[in-house]
Amino acid sequence: MNENFDFEKFSRDAIEKLKQGKPLTGSEGVFTPLLKMILEASLESEVTGHVQETKPFKNRRNGKAKKLMKSDLGSFELETPRDRNGTFEPQTVPKRQVTISSDIDKKIIGLYGLGMSYSDIQNHLREMYDFEVSDATINSITDRIIPEIKEWQNRPLDSVYPLIWLDAMHYKVREEGRVQSKAVYSVLGVSLEGQKEILGIYFGSSESSSFWRQVLNDLQSRGLEDIFIACIDNLAGFGDAI
Repeated sequence: MNENFDFEKFSRDAIEKLKQGKPLTGSEGVFTPLLKMILEASLESEVTGHVQETKPFKNRRNGKAKKLMKSDLGSFELETPRDRNGTFEPQTVPKRQVTISSDIDKKIIGLYGLGMSYSDIQNHLREMYDFEVSDATINSITDRIIPEIKEWQNRPLDSVYPLIWLDAMHYKVREEGRVQSKAVYSVLGVSLEGQKEILGIYFGSSESSSFWRQVLNDLQSRGLEDIFIACIDNLAGFGDAI
């Protein structure tokens, strides 16, 4: 570990920051300096070993470079050692890597899946992780799941489901600057093996028997041939649509 790092001072400072109500993570996070120390100590060990191995090639240390790192604990400036021959390839933090968290994509997709807007996601990442991310970056990440969603929506179904529930839930959503009511149509089925399965989720402006007919036609086109019991509400025309 880095001999210049004072663990006692770090502990005292951490306790004082906690008393002041400082967060554990973020730009003023209590543990951010500890992460920086660990990474720099590891890089120092790496470059020392590399220089010793390449001494026959007249290699030696050649100062340090700085780069801004982003992590779950917060952003910080990392000092990365260099060698004279330029052959040092660090493994702890590769040369072009500027993000420590390996699962930031999953965090963004998870927030997106919860219905958060791009600006909400940006604010959340900034407050929780001191992590700045652009609209373009969020777009590129969330777009990765679109093909998987389409594949799931169009997947083949069993030919027979003994029992299905068909229901719609209503939500207020902001669309084009206005708050509007939207209906989410959900179909839950029980297979012949007794397993529950989400057969489909659909979105409409309001609940109607005509829209339910479109949903049922989609289920039929995906292989559903027969159901024994359909659990529905008293929406007019729903039974006829089935």
